[in-house]
Amino acid sequence: MNTLYMKQKVFSLRGRFTIKDADENDMYFVEGSFMKLPKSFTISDKDGREITTITKKTFSFLPKFYVDVEGEETMTISKEFTFFKPRYTIDAAGIEIDGDWWDMDFEVTQNGQVIGSVQKKWLSWGDTYEIQVIDEAVEHMLISIVVAIDCVKSDQAAASAAT
Repeated sequence: MNTLYMKQKVFSLRGRFTIKDADENDMYFVEGSFMKLPKSFTISDKDGREITTITKKTFSFLPKFYVDVEGEETMTISKEFTFFKPRYTIDAAGIEIDGDWWDMDFEVTQNGQVIGSVQKKWLSWGDTYEIQVIDEAVEHMLISIVVAIDCVKSDQAAASAAT
């Protein structure tokens, strides 16, 4: 099992942040596009190799992301229309989410087996998420899920602040 920490910088315009291990070593680097359509995020490992690209669908009523892990389209993450609690669907091989998406406290399962979990850490400067990776073979996919959902939350917060 591996524990990672994703902490966004509050005042980062480009959406740059790192994902660290339990010893606070940089493991992954996330960089978002700034003022560019379609909005996208690139995740690179500590050696600078691009491992994941997340692209937000440009003209869509509800947020939808296409995730390419290591050059292959691996999954699509779509927000569903609901009145009360946000809900997402993940179009990938047996991947399901169980828990509270809005508060970023959920488990990720694949074919009924728990492969990871995400918890938002409160009382921190900026959004900090603890990602428990049980199956290291899907570590890149778990990171991609957290980045995509956090992007939706950030976009909604920005839209709410603008009104």
